[in-house]
Amino acid sequence: MGSSSDRLFKRQRTIHEILGGGLAADVILWRRKNVTVGILLVTLAAWVVFERSGYTLLSLVSSVLLLLIAILFLWAKAAAILNRPAPPLPELHLSEEMVNEIAALIRIRVNDFLSVSQDIALGKNSRLFFRVALYLWLISFVGGLTDFLTLGYTSLVIVLTLPALYERYEDHIDRYAILGYRKLRQLYVKIDEEFVSKVRKWILEKQKLS
Repeated sequence: MGSSSDRLFKRQRTIHEILGGGLAADVILWRRKNVTVGILLVTLAAWVVFERSGYTLLSLVSSVLLLLIAILFLWAKAAAILNRPAPPLPELHLSEEMVNEIAALIRIRVNDFLSVSQDIALGKNSRLFFRVALYLWLISFVGGLTDFLTLGYTSLVIVLTLPALYERYEDHIDRYAILGYRKLRQLYVKIDEEFVSKVRKWILEKQKLS
């Protein structure tokens, strides 16, 4: 591996370390080929079943839950009649501590999201605005091309292929990506100087006059 300045984001860790260095990283990078291939085949089979049977995710989940509840109900009734032990179910209970931790985590994430949204709406961070706008446009574009199930399967295939390909050809990819990043940065500076700065000055002048 070359120096950190030759890597994307000047990273010093390997892809395996960035992905956590555990079982998940091994699967994503095809270091456990049997597991990775198994996941891809099972997911492909599930996708084909959904596409061919006409089932939706909601209808399948509802049917499975209905079957599970019916089996447990009949098991419990039969156990009571035959003097047998009831189905071995774990205690289904959320502690107050767990609920408070989840609520606190959600509150922090929502506040971060609202803070970022406010900065974008008030024009405080032009770079973040263009980044978010690009992400939203990509989501809208991809969502118009496919359905949620196909998007989920495609995303899984991407997760299980792109990191492995990147690890194999990272020297070439990093070199061209850094060149592309520098070109985009120059383009952004030019756009910011010619358009964004002028619009910002015009808005400030209007606010002063009002």
